[in-house]
Amino acid sequence: MARYVGPSCRQCRREGIKLFLKGTRCNTAKCAIEKRNFPPGQHGHNRQKLSDYGVQLREKQKMKRIYGVLEAQFSVIFQRAALKKGVTGENLIQILEERLDNVLYRANLVLSRQEGRQFLHHGHVAVNGRKVNIPSFQVKPGDVIEVSKKEGVVKRVTDNLEILKDRVIPEWLTVEKDTLKTTVVRHPGKQDAGLPVEESMIVELYSK
Repeated sequence: MARYVGPSCRQCRREGIKLFLKGTRCNTAKCAIEKRNFPPGQHGHNRQKLSDYGVQLREKQKMKRIYGVLEAQFSVIFQRAALKKGVTGENLIQILEERLDNVLYRANLVLSRQEGRQFLHHGHVAVNGRKVNIPSFQVKPGDVIEVSKKEGVVKRVTDNLEILKDRVIPEWLTVEKDTLKTTVVRHPGKQDAGLPVEESMIVELYSK
């Protein structure tokens, strides 16, 4: 399966904002944006003014990188959002937010979406009692997500919850810290995601 294997911080520098791809490191002085807030490459210091198309493209790239999806996968997700009833941009956010790897991240069970994908690939997560190892698995209201009861997994998740105790868990999820169970209460909305992305520009880009 294709995936991005380059430096995560390079993606943040390219977009000029923190995408929080490396967990708690993004909140320290070691963050690449804090140290080198300019695009990577030989000509990174020479930021050029973007065209309308360039601005739209950057918004799409930001959203792709935040959720860790590649171009073909993102295109399929956008098509699904366009076919659903409602506002396409908000549908797009909802589909991405309901990915299982993102749910683990939003519930503070993992430090990053990448760690969430690792948990899934290693078989540490179950939905409604059935093991799921697909990061793009779509949750729905009423679903209950549990992590493995293995000692090492429980310790890792417990430590993560302590590290992220000041990060707010969105209202569309409830987390039982004693049992490490997460319940999907409702569908997430645009406001729940709080993304630094103008999704309307992505819709305009795909409408051309």
